[in-house]
Amino acid sequence: MAAYLIADVKVTDPEQYKQYQALSPGAIAAAGGEFLVRGGRHEVLEGTWNPHRMVVARFPSFEQARAFYDSALYLEARARRAGATEFFNMVIVEGV
Repeated sequence: MAAYLIADVKVTDPEQYKQYQALSPGAIAAAGGEFLVRGGRHEVLEGTWNPHRMVVARFPSFEQARAFYDSALYLEARARRAGATEFFNMVIVEGV
């Protein structure tokens, strides 16, 4: 079953965040994933959630999504992101 990684990010240092953006696609691809959403326009339709920068990636399985998160490639990307965001919320969810 496919799994989706969903992140809501508030970037505070765009220049530093570019280092993360340069590394994360390779880490996603190495785990068999692909970006579906990487920023872009969005609109809140219901509720009080006020997301900032939305990211969605699809993986063939929950296990592959988790392997991406724990991979050496993504650990490096996360290290480069440190201090560049006010928050970085991320979940993995199984889906169709």
